[in-house]
Amino acid sequence: MNKIRISAVKYANTYPFIYGLKYSGFEKRIILETDHPADCADKLIGNRVDIGLIPVAALLKLKEYHIISDYCIGSNGNVRTVMLLSNCPFEDINTIYLDYRSRTSVNLSKVLAKNFWKRNFQWINTSKGFDFQNIGLNEAVVLIGDQCFEYEKSFRYGTDLGGEWRRFTGLPFVFACWTANKKIDGIFIEEFNKALKSGVMNIDNVVRNIGESGAITGEVLKQYLTFNIDYNLNDEKKKGLELFLSLMKKLES
Repeated sequence: MNKIRISAVKYANTYPFIYGLKYSGFEKRIILETDHPADCADKLIGNRVDIGLIPVAALLKLKEYHIISDYCIGSNGNVRTVMLLSNCPFEDINTIYLDYRSRTSVNLSKVLAKNFWKRNFQWINTSKGFDFQNIGLNEAVVLIGDQCFEYEKSFRYGTDLGGEWRRFTGLPFVFACWTANKKIDGIFIEEFNKALKSGVMNIDNVVRNIGESGAITGEVLKQYLTFNIDYNLNDEKKKGLELFLSLMKKLES
């Protein structure tokens, strides 16, 4: 029997999932790769993996998709790792550079600009090697992932996009969800969810066993995984996800 191919996000917010898959022994049943969010999506869209923890904006690019897990990367407010950073006050920003590593955060910033902030910006895409810290006075960057902890002190101003979504809608936000590009066996899905749960429910062990090698460690990591990230894909998050996708579709209108 062929193993299921899975691509997971390589950032700290995914540590509980990685821990659950490894320490439950489930990793032996799959081929697990870790990638930037956009690469997770590209692999799933290109059928190079069967399941991906993909940015939710990429759902609209899949011909067929199945959200297979009770767990996601979500937040109920400030998420700390999806930030708009600048050296000028928000009202003085005229240009925003977009992190190439996540479709969701890029589209979230545009949805907020159009529907909540009521602002028109010049949007500039970036690519690998872009120097996010070297920007002009009236410019800002949308930055995602562990680098937010590293770079936030280099900027005078920061706006948390998870918090802004909550202010705008009153709903939580889903940044990434476990998605298959084909139907997956129900027993596999059930056991996969159990493995993920074993990590989500053991944050102390996650921090102790796999959380000391990245940009976020120790008590800071524990606080981040416990209070900034919310892993349960509940009904409120599904409402937030549905609203985001509908607003994203209207961006070009």
